[in-house]
Amino acid sequence: MADLLAGVRVLDLTNVLAGPFCTYLLAQLGAEVIKVEQPGRGDLARRLGADPALNALGLGASFLAQNAGKRSLTLDLKRAEGRAILVRLAGGADVLVENFRPGVMDRLGLGAARLHGLAPRLVICSISGFGADGPLAGDPAYDQIVQGRSGVMAITGDPASAPLRVGFPVADTIGGLTAAMAVVAALFRRERSGKGERIDVSMLEALLSAMGWPVSNWLIGGRRPEPVGNENPTAAPAATSRSGRVLLDLAANEEAQFEALCAVLGRPELARDPRFAEREARERNRAVLRAELEALLAAMDAADWAARLARAGVPAGPVLSLEEALAEPHLAAREAIRTVPAPEPLDGLLRLVRAGFRSGPGDPGPTGPPPRLGEHTEAISAEPGLGPEAIADLRARGVVRARGPVRSGLSPWRPSPAACP
Repeated sequence: MADLLAGVRVLDLTNVLAGPFCTYLLAQLGAEVIKVEQPGRGDLARRLGADPALNALGLGASFLAQNAGKRSLTLDLKRAEGRAILVRLAGGADVLVENFRPGVMDRLGLGAARLHGLAPRLVICSISGFGADGPLAGDPAYDQIVQGRSGVMAITGDPASAPLRVGFPVADTIGGLTAAMAVVAALFRRERSGKGERIDVSMLEALLSAMGWPVSNWLIGGRRPEPVGNENPTAAPAATSRSGRVLLDLAANEEAQFEALCAVLGRPELARDPRFAEREARERNRAVLRAELEALLAAMDAADWAARLARAGVPAGPVLSLEEALAEPHLAAREAIRTVPAPEPLDGLLRLVRAGFRSGPGDPGPTGPPPRLGEHTEAISAEPGLGPEAIADLRARGVVRARGPVRSGLSPWRPSPAACP
């Protein structure tokens, strides 16, 4: 790939998901990402995941998913010597991303004012739950806290089950996407102005922005959103329906699509039925319409219906498990899942999902294995001009720490058949 961000150096001071996902996207676009981690512990995500053996190695599945292609530097930022190394690295960097609680960087003496005084072209991106100011700025926040405060949980599920947490960390993920977009925009502006800037990303505001229609229906239309489960409140038929052994998602939102649906089902007269002939009528009579459609859909499985309906221009698809979704031939055809070598001491390959777009010169994707904790500490520490003796002294005092020994007593990890091609 002709790397879109080739030559851009990113200092990644982030932890767990929103920040690491932001910098993972930047790495896939060609940026050099240096992950700055606490000596001895590193990113909490190193100890998170479904495989206890990987967690014990500091290579938890949660970490492996968001950190491929980065380099790892351990640095104790509570020590003046550690902060001095970071400041010197910042002088040669293009971007610094951090997701400490607001105020922590200032207390460390690494606030935007100081860093910009030393490196005026530096783009500084701060990610937090609620932003750098406001009444909630200092409150701790994880994904689920933001989901609850945003109203997302209140409209997830149906009237009997809501409020429900979305099944993946949607606030963290959208926060990371928002941060990556903001960083790229700031780099573009820097090409014109010659100056860096400070970006303040609020996960709460990023999630509210992504909610779109429910927010606008309330702010503009005065309509309070309600949990409607698998129904689409703006159209019918647009819901999950029973079809043989598998659920079928169906979204015939336009008149032509509804007419085509009725024709494929062998009941073209339904499109002329006064109860269903107009969009508003279908919304009012959605329960009756659902019963009519499910009686017809029971004749075949969802995958068969989806293929026939797609040929007729009707949006439809089976409701799959995650395993089934990842095994879809369509993803293989688009090379959406890439392999990288597993980091030592693991054997085999890791399968990772690449960035969700393709590019003419070449597609973004993970470029190398996720790093072991402190794997690149000595090489990176030497860049600001420290000699071997100075690095050895810093290592002896715990300011930096190179990669530690592999823990013994663990069974060798091998990727499962489902984890590798």
